[in-house]
Amino acid sequence: MTTPTPSPTPSPSARLTPVEAHLEQELLSRTALGVFRLNGQFLAESERLARPAGLTAAWWQVLGAVLPAPQPVSGIARTMGITRQSVQRVADLLVREGLAEYQPNPAHRRAKLLAPTADGRASVARIEPGHADLAARLAAELGEHAFAETAAALERLALAMERVMDAE
Repeated sequence: MTTPTPSPTPSPSARLTPVEAHLEQELLSRTALGVFRLNGQFLAESERLARPAGLTAAWWQVLGAVLPAPQPVSGIARTMGITRQSVQRVADLLVREGLAEYQPNPAHRRAKLLAPTADGRASVARIEPGHADLAARLAAELGEHAFAETAAALERLALAMERVMDAE
């Protein structure tokens, strides 16, 4: 007696009509284009804010990731959603400039922790007034509630993308 072969599970798009599938694709395109546009805007504004402190947006981003606690380069990369190699390049530059230092990692002998130095913390602190001003202007433009909803929606989108990509 032969065992029946289970039928494959239909993909989520198989449940949709062609019109519904097209609408979902349109939503994905609009979302991606909006995120790409925002990314460009945030990078440009981050460069503008970081420049007077002697930082670049990338340096600020990596230093900001380790302000609360030292982290390995791989952990910073995971948090930021970029490659370990790009974080490693920035981390090495920060160490060379005296803005960060490598510390021993009790959990892993070879993967050292990156930590900001006093100079690194001071550089990031010089950005704070401009950062606070931008936050206040965005809150005034969007409204406090909509600003919080926007942040929450982007966080949900990032988590959903992780789940979808991990399922592939």
